[in-house]
Amino acid sequence: MIPVQGYDGRQVAVLGLGRSGLAAARALAAGGAEPVVWDDSPRGRDAAAAEGWSVRDLTKAGAFDGIAALIVSPGIPHLYPSPNPVIAAAWDAGVPVDNDIGLFFRSWATDEWDGFDTTPRVIAVTGSNGKSTTAALIHHILIENGRPAQLAGNIGRGVLDIDPAHDAEVVVLELSSYQTDLARHLTPDVAVLTNISPDHLDRHAGPGGYFAAKRRLFAEGGPDRAVIGVDENEGRYLANQLVEDRSDDRLIRISVEHKLTDGWCVFARKGFLSEYRRGKQVASIDLRAVKGLPGAHNHQNACAAYAAVRTLGIGPKGIETALHSYPGLPHRSQLIAEADGVQFVNDSKATNVDAAAKALQAFPAIRWICGGLQKEGGLDGLLPHLSTVKQAYVIGREAEGFARQLTGITAEVCGTMDVAVGRARADAQPGEVVLLAPACASFDQYDSFAARGDDFTALVLAGV
Repeated sequence: MIPVQGYDGRQVAVLGLGRSGLAAARALAAGGAEPVVWDDSPRGRDAAAAEGWSVRDLTKAGAFDGIAALIVSPGIPHLYPSPNPVIAAAWDAGVPVDNDIGLFFRSWATDEWDGFDTTPRVIAVTGSNGKSTTAALIHHILIENGRPAQLAGNIGRGVLDIDPAHDAEVVVLELSSYQTDLARHLTPDVAVLTNISPDHLDRHAGPGGYFAAKRRLFAEGGPDRAVIGVDENEGRYLANQLVEDRSDDRLIRISVEHKLTDGWCVFARKGFLSEYRRGKQVASIDLRAVKGLPGAHNHQNACAAYAAVRTLGIGPKGIETALHSYPGLPHRSQLIAEADGVQFVNDSKATNVDAAAKALQAFPAIRWICGGLQKEGGLDGLLPHLSTVKQAYVIGREAEGFARQLTGITAEVCGTMDVAVGRARADAQPGEVVLLAPACASFDQYDSFAARGDDFTALVLAGV
């Protein structure tokens, strides 16, 4: 646990009592603060009271008297589409609003660091797609190369649940726009932006607000090193603003669409990762045989992870060896089984059109299981990427409407996962891939994308 600094003997309110909220309360108490907690649901309040926390109704007048700060869980809207009433009350009372990420960055460094030979570092990863894989891959490369490391944030442990730093340790954080938007302290040593595509638009009042939330990771004091995906305009804009010219080694640009040679850059083309520095190639890695990272979207993740660990002095050979032992993450281009020459791949995390389009480009011949609760914007972004699809098998409550939008391919309305897996398995030919890449949220039929992926996995393994 990371004891929170700066609130010793003061009352701090915590709103939202899920994993991050309760962890924040514990870390505040460990640092000497007096947490008072509230959740909009009676179930959350009852669970907190049973754990011994002081529950205070933060919706009542005068609730913020004597409160030094309000700590908000990431799922609670703080601005758009409208602020939670408790947050609005904190503003009116002049109480600073923060989150667990802000608490982490104000509390991570301690006086004990003066005795360390190598200062601990924080690598923070954000982006629309690939940030979980990139963060996990960075952590894997560090561990395989003998660097002590912890993985936290949206993946691994909660940021305040990790252990205090050891000499030379690296903490790898995966951060969402919800987390970067609100944190009052946001100062990683290395900041990574994988890519940008429309997502969470209701929480950020459109794409501009969404990008602004991501951009904060690079603006609050500025990281020592920045790794920026430049295949979208937002990335190019951000890279342009961070440095005076491309010779500045504080910036590493990454791409899977363009060959980059100016400054410090890493790109992947035709399955090969290349690193250039000051106009000269310094390393190359063949990614085609790395089973845990199939497709161009995973090659982008590999470029981002490679660049991040290069800033810490890890050599190309050590990185290449670690890439080959990377097992991949569940529900993200995860190879479940292979039978009769057919591969079964679980990419249930492909919950938006952009992620699904990238998954469809990773394999040459696909039996595609898709559908669910559609997000804003429709499916037009998928249509240019359907050439690899032999047939679609559509699930979800909106299956018929989803199928009608898939022009140019055969789309069978299956409704449920068991029907879709059975039909796709029966139709698949050797050399083809049965791919779950829904392009939709899961909440019409499942509690989470993980539950959806687990159902797919269980059905596949039952029939192998």
